[in-house]
Amino acid sequence: MSTAEPLLRVEDLHVEFHTEDGVVHAVDGIDYEVHRGATLGIVGESGSGKSVAALTTLGLTRNQGASISGRIFFEGRDLAALSDDELRSIRGKDIAMVFQDPLSSLHPFFKVGAQLIEAVRTHQDVSKAKARERAIELLSLVGIPDPSRRVDEFPHEYSGGMRQRAMIAMALANEPKLLIADEPTTALDVTVQAQILALLERLQQELGMAIVIITHDLGVVAELADDIAVMYAGRIVERTSAELLFSKPEHPYTWGLLKSLPRLEGSRDEALVPISGSPPSLINRPSGCHFHPRCPYSQPDHARIDPKLEPVADGPPHQVACLLESAVRRRLWAQLQAGRTPEEALASVTADGAKP
Repeated sequence: MSTAEPLLRVEDLHVEFHTEDGVVHAVDGIDYEVHRGATLGIVGESGSGKSVAALTTLGLTRNQGASISGRIFFEGRDLAALSDDELRSIRGKDIAMVFQDPLSSLHPFFKVGAQLIEAVRTHQDVSKAKARERAIELLSLVGIPDPSRRVDEFPHEYSGGMRQRAMIAMALANEPKLLIADEPTTALDVTVQAQILALLERLQQELGMAIVIITHDLGVVAELADDIAVMYAGRIVERTSAELLFSKPEHPYTWGLLKSLPRLEGSRDEALVPISGSPPSLINRPSGCHFHPRCPYSQPDHARIDPKLEPVADGPPHQVACLLESAVRRRLWAQLQAGRTPEEALASVTADGAKP
């Protein structure tokens, strides 16, 4: 993790939505930072608050009745304190976003080129002809073949992968300093996923931009991210470098995500281990540790004590919100790596005299 001043710093961000059923605690006091030219991966199941946090960074939850508190610093300016007009001057220019569904994000009634031209001219004082040249250049940059012809086609004439590339081209129209990519590979086949990830990596190197990539797929962030924040029930439960998260994860939820992934070195008959239960309601959240109803290592007091995100003692920067002692967590992870089930791992560690 860099010691330089971060490009983006989010501090104690809370986002709530008031509904007829109650208050939805979509984002519950998260902190993270992104440095220039670096990539942060935000990982978690659907409903964990990943996308809401990103949309709030761009001010896109303001008109959805959200109650927002906390600070979002971008180049030293608090985005949360800016007016809508001030945010619009930043959104799409300095910070751009690739949304989840490229088919619904691209207007079906307008040609792709026309939408790219609008993205360019919104922030740059150039002629329509110059903007069209830029649109063709952008389509070429993201690897769309025959861009001078495809610029005049409608979104439905593009394949899923090409629509995603067009969305990336639109996001890059004004060479932003920060790109937020929300589930950029969802609904794409594995080959196209790999192409999109390689494209993002190449563009980052060429343009020097920072990236926040939001996904439920740890395999995606393994390819791109320098640092990873794991979210659960609106909170960050683990945050560290990508290398450390994959080699020495400390939170049982992170273990569950990792153990549910197929491994190349594993047997073809090896069963995947899903996380038991379902993500909690963000209206009626579990007491204490929000993960305790699904955690195989939960103890009675975990239902009443709320863990804080705290540094792991010794070693590189690594934070985790877990009530198990760090030494116990490491022994449990070693047992899981040896192929034991969570129940077997807990029994083995407990038999050795350790207290979870």
